[in-house]
Formats: sequence, structure tokens, C-alpha cells
Amino acid sequence: MDTLPPTTAGCHGGRETMLEAARAAGKGEAMARLAEDYPRGPHDQPQSMCPAFGSLRVGLRMRRVATILSGSACCVYGLTFTSHFYGARRSVGYVPFNSETLVTGKLFEDIRDAVHQTANPDEHDAVVVINLCVPTASGVPLELLPKTIGGVRVIGIDVPGFGVPTHAEAKDVLAGAMLRTARLEAEAGPVARPREMQEGLRGVSLIGELFPADPPGIAALLAPLGLGLAPQLPAREWRDLYGALDSVVAAAVHPFYVATVREFRAAGRPVVGSAPVGVEGTAAWLEAIAGAAGVEAARLDDAKARALPAIRAALAANPIQARVTVSGYEGSELLVARLLIEAGAEVPYVGTACPRTEWSAADRDWLAARGTHVQYRASLEQDMAAMKDVRPDLALGTTPLVQKAKELGIPALYFTNMVSARPLFGPAGAASLAGIVAAQTRGRERFGRMVSFFDGVGTPDGAGYGFRERPVDPPGFRERQRKLRAAKAKAEEAVGT
Repeated sequence: MDTLPPTTAGCHGGRETMLEAARAAGKGEAMARLAEDYPRGPHDQPQSMCPAFGSLRVGLRMRRVATILSGSACCVYGLTFTSHFYGARRSVGYVPFNSETLVTGKLFEDIRDAVHQTANPDEHDAVVVINLCVPTASGVPLELLPKTIGGVRVIGIDVPGFGVPTHAEAKDVLAGAMLRTARLEAEAGPVARPREMQEGLRGVSLIGELFPADPPGIAALLAPLGLGLAPQLPAREWRDLYGALDSVVAAAVHPFYVATVREFRAAGRPVVGSAPVGVEGTAAWLEAIAGAAGVEAARLDDAKARALPAIRAALAANPIQARVTVSGYEGSELLVARLLIEAGAEVPYVGTACPRTEWSAADRDWLAARGTHVQYRASLEQDMAAMKDVRPDLALGTTPLVQKAKELGIPALYFTNMVSARPLFGPAGAASLAGIVAAQTRGRERFGRMVSFFDGVGTPDGAGYGFRERPVDPPGFRERQRKLRAAKAKAEEAVGT
């Protein structure tokens, strides 16, 4: 491959350096598409695990799909470790490289050989190849891979950390690429029948990774409308993509799947935002679904008459009397805040690492009307500042925020494991959060006693074992250290010039 430019960028070159290298290496169009689909906020980007994990997760959860990573060994190690920590239960392919194979084009040839070896139609429907930062910045052209090998589809995507802000949005990179391939196949001729397709039932396809109990709950809400559930995206197997495209409406429950939405629209399917959360949210969502699917008013009235009293009763039976801040990177943060407020909580702040899109507009407006500040592309520092300012009875957030909250004596829960792992929609969702909020806020006094008891212990100036009193710096210690750091920085600057 003598078409590859010799210019490459190292892992630690910085985002702008990597972006320029990628553009110079022929990836300008791909970088522009990522920037349009996943715009950043006022700061660089939210703190998140490696974005490529999102795409890796989507592929690993699908039956008969193999995944191959192309990137630095340290990155691949971290991604495979995380994937197995989350229960991948299958191997992740890896194509190693060095400077020579990268700049001469041999890496692309190695990837092509690996794809040919992996693409066994008896075992796989598709092979996914993911370029990480260095191969993307170096212009490794996955688009030149064959589209199919022996009937096995080949999906090549670039998911660099300097181009995709969060791992949540990286899920959309692969989901959208797969849906595009499936759409083109369906437009070209007959395709395989989805495994659980119900003949004659008009379906709604849900976009987003949901708690397992939520899709059946949503199906019960849709039944009076004469609608059922089409396969969900991200999908569990390739043929489910055809079933999702065969839906009458797509519901962007998680609002950051912009590439996936683009494919539904290209297939002529209307897309509805928000979700059936709480009484008001459920009523508005059912109305939007019914309008998009052309359901008559009598059916809509029947659906609301069946669903809303049960949700209202569940909220009344599980009131929440607490001030709560909400932050996370799942995409459902605004929905959780809506449910908390309908249950009686005060929610002054919601931070989400995801961007502002039209699919969360209704939730944003609803929250703003109730005095909630919604921070898109929220950084950890913004979430921390809001928590310290509000001093909530309970903070829902990421691991470092939860750690800081507990240091301050504020009860806190990790959003991903404790909130996303519960039903959110319908009557089950209305009853799910009250218990954990009550249990955690009851412990606030205990947290306060613990903070008071351990005051000064384990903090930077008093960390470690064996101290009977707070350690005292030797005279002039900090000033000497400051001068040493300044001299080291000056020396490094001189060497650099």
C-alpha cells in the first residue's frame, strides 16, 4: 500500500496533532463526519473511558459477529480487559504493528489477511474492524477492505479518542454503520427473516441499551395502540437489523444515536424522542408514537387510560422527599431526573456527558420549566461544583463524583450500576427509584458522623499509617519543592528547543 503517507502521529501527540495527522493521511472526510455527529462542548471533551469501548461492546454483544482491533498494544490490552470485565465471553482479535508496518502500508495488508482468516460463514455473519487512535491518525484505509468475504460482511470503522468524545457515542458509530449496511442489503433484495418477527404486527424499534425489564414494560404500553416491539438497537444479531428497519416508528430513547437515526430516516421511518417516563412523559410519548404511526384517537385514549392511572398510583405510593443531583454518561440522565421530580424530589442539576440533540429537547424543556439546570457535555469539574453548591441529600453520578461526595458526607450512588440497572419506564419505573433514594438519604447522619470522626485522616497532608498527630512540613520544604519543579520545567524546555 504505497498510497499511505509516511507521516504518523504518536499516542501522546495531543488531540489537535492527531487530528491534523488524520486529515493529512486522507481521513479528513471521516473526521468531519465524526465532528458533525458528535460535537464537543466548550471544553475539550468529558472524562470517559476509551471511547472505542462503546463500539467494541456493541459488536461483542451480537451473535455471530467477530471483532478485530487495530491500535497500540496498551490500548488493546485495556479494551480487552474491560470487555471481559463486562462479560464479553469471546475473543477479541488484534493486529499488532510497529513503525515500519504502519508507514509502509504493511499494517493494512496484515488487517486484510486477518479479516480473510476470520471471515468464516459457518461461524460469522459479520467481521468488525475498529481503528483506534494511531491507525486512524496514520490513515489506515479500512474502507478499502472487501465489503463481503464468502458472504460474511466486513464493517470497518474509525473510533479514535480524538474524534469521538465518549464511549456512549461510540456505540452509535458501529450501530449506525451496521444499520446502513443492512439497509442497503434490504433495498437490494430479499433478506433473512428476523428470528422473533411477528407477522402483521406493526412495530416500534427502541434505540438505546435498556434495562432488560424495560422493553416488555414498553410493549405493554404499546399494545393498546395496536403496536408491538420491533428488534431493539444496538441489535443482538444481524437479522435483527432488518426487523428494526421494518418498524413503523423508531424511538430514540437514548438521544445520542445520531448515525442510527440517520439510517432510519433514510429508510423512511419517523423517529420520536424522549421516553415513557412518569405520568407526563408517558402521556407525551404515547401521543408522539401514535401520531407518527397514524394510530386513531380512540386507541390512544385507551392506551393512556390503561397506563397513566397505574403510573400515577405507583408514584403516589413511592414519594421521594429529597434534593438530588444527577450526572452520568449513559444518556438517560434527563429521563431519570424527570422521574425523580414527578415522584416529588427536587432536582436542581442534571449533568450528562452526551451532547445536546433534538431527541432530548422535550426532556430539556420539561426540566428547565421546573428550575433544573441541564448541563450537556458536563465535565467532572462541573458536576463536582454543582454538587458542592447544592449540597444535595443524594448525589447520583460517576465513580469519582461518588467518591468525592462521600468524602464530604453526602450520600451518593454510582449512576451506571445502581440507577441504570433498574427499570425506568411505566409503573415499574415509577416505583424503582424511591427505595434506593430513601435508603441512601437515611444514611446522611451516619456519613456526617464518619466525616467528623475521621477529620484530617487519610487526606493528602495526613495520609499513611503510623502518624499520632498531623504531619508538619519541615521549614521551607514546599518552597524548595516549588523551585525544583520550576528548574526541571526550565531544563526540559531548553532541551526541547
